Amino acid sequence: MTNQRNLILAVVLTGLLLLGWDAGLRYFYPQPLKPAASAPATNANAPAPVAPGAPAKPTREGGLTSAADIALEKQDLDSALAGGGRVPIAGPRVTGSINLTGAVIDDLSLTSHRAELAKTSGPVRLFSPAGTPAQHFAQFGWVGEGVQFPDARTVWRAEGTRLTPQTPVTLRWDNPTGQSFAIRFAIDADYMITATQTVANRGAAPTVVRPFALVNRTNKTASLDTWNVHSGPLGAFAGSVDFSNNYKDVREAPAGTISPAGHPGWIGFTDIYWMSALIPDASAPASGDFRALGGDIFRADLLYRPVALAPGGQIVRTTRLFAGAKENAVLTAYENAGITNFSLAIDWGWFRWFEKPIFMLLDWLFRTIGNFGVAIICLTFIVRGLMFPVAQRQFASMAAMRAIQPKMKALQERYKDDKATLQQKTMELYKEEKVNPLAGCLPIFLQIPVFFALYKVLTLAIEMRHQPFALWIKDLSAPDPLHIVNLFGLLPFTPPSFLAIGLLALLLGFTMWLQFKLNPAPMDPSQEIVFKIMPWMMMFVMAPFAAGLLIYWITSNILTIAQQWYLYKRHPQLKAQGEKDAQDKARAAARDKPAAAALAKPTPAPRPSTPRPTTPRKPKPRGR
Repeated sequence: MTNQRNLILAVVLTGLLLLGWDAGLRYFYPQPLKPAASAPATNANAPAPVAPGAPAKPTREGGLTSAADIALEKQDLDSALAGGGRVPIAGPRVTGSINLTGAVIDDLSLTSHRAELAKTSGPVRLFSPAGTPAQHFAQFGWVGEGVQFPDARTVWRAEGTRLTPQTPVTLRWDNPTGQSFAIRFAIDADYMITATQTVANRGAAPTVVRPFALVNRTNKTASLDTWNVHSGPLGAFAGSVDFSNNYKDVREAPAGTISPAGHPGWIGFTDIYWMSALIPDASAPASGDFRALGGDIFRADLLYRPVALAPGGQIVRTTRLFAGAKENAVLTAYENAGITNFSLAIDWGWFRWFEKPIFMLLDWLFRTIGNFGVAIICLTFIVRGLMFPVAQRQFASMAAMRAIQPKMKALQERYKDDKATLQQKTMELYKEEKVNPLAGCLPIFLQIPVFFALYKVLTLAIEMRHQPFALWIKDLSAPDPLHIVNLFGLLPFTPPSFLAIGLLALLLGFTMWLQFKLNPAPMDPSQEIVFKIMPWMMMFVMAPFAAGLLIYWITSNILTIAQQWYLYKRHPQLKAQGEKDAQDKARAAARDKPAAAALAKPTPAPRPSTPRPTTPRKPKPRGR
């Protein structure tokens, strides 16, 4: 009866887990909306009208999710970028343009990364002009009093026709009172643009100027902000990276402003893979803050201290803008060049001391082999190889535990009514036989940090994005795209998350089941039920995770099975004891089955007694 109750409870909990898991995934990891089919336009050059939809939750990678916003973004970009008055940007990994009206960098695309998985997809667009649905730009300027300063409507003149690593571009503007302003832009081979701001006072009176730089963006394109992956305001203040604020925090702050304490090492906004950040001039004191400008618009400000500029004097401030992908090698190189904790812009979390070595090993394997899937398999071999001595100790401990089972049963029978004494005697038996009952759990505990580190690497590292493995696995950072329920895409529907079982998830469940089957049967019947259910439950739970993570786990299961086979050969007594226990359990079950059936069989009710029919006797004749 107890086993039946445990089985029912396990089945109910499994069902709740699967349904709750699907609901949780849909809430925390929504998929981007597909643009609605457009109706024919009345004008051949006009975009098709799209009905505005309800605001959608951010997706994992970010980007516009509304069909109306996607259509409007294309229309606005075509209009804004076709108007002229721009200086092209042609870096090795960044292309775009600088708007001469306002000296704004508002057009940037990352040529090293595709927007979608398809090879025909265009590059990731990071910056878009003000007023577009995906608004995101950077601006450099000055504020002050008493003289006219350039603003968002100022039209600058350019010295230089194209910004490349070999050809910087300088923008100039002079006001009527003799102050000359200049911004010299330079770009490196990666994602860093350097803006050198110079103001010269050629007027007759002193003035006070205050240089600034800002990044302005909408959170409509923000990636999903979760407990383990940060999206939103980000910066290094007083030597440490601050992940504590998101867009909601800035919006709800007093006056819509958050001013972190300490000198800013850098400040900006981050998504899961992309970042725009300002790095101040190391020789000039500055402050930084985050502002909510209303609606979906936010701003990161970098403001230098005011400087009194005498006639004939000039001041120079050099501010760098990082606008690109959070590649570990690139960020680390900038950090080594003097940007404080820049590599920690990747949200490794508390366990980065373990996660970063795993990533570096995996990245080295990839660069050596050329395939990330094969690199993950090789990493699994390395991890299991390092743990093999521990596994040997585990099996030796299991063999010792099996050997003392008769003594354990004797103690349980002797002290079945005295739990405290039974526990004491059991510990004495462990000590006497030199057995550690927890030794079998050590390999599992050692694998947990490796598994979590790989999960974080596959989740955070852009190096894994869009990396293929083989056959149908085209992106190791995404779930298995083939689902058994819809016959691998032959049926025209997408199954819900808890039914999206692919071949990798099926292999995971099968290899885990086989691994548990090779283990010695547990003594506790409830534990045995859990071990029977767990492989198939984990198959459902792990199906929506990154394909690379499932490849790691499947490979680990296969190696564990091979390891068990080898160690069973070295410890034949363990296998023999396991077979004997299984036979004893089968005999006990067969012996108890008739008794249980007899108890379950209802006792027939006694038949009611029926009186016998009586034949009347004939009277005897009387004699005379």
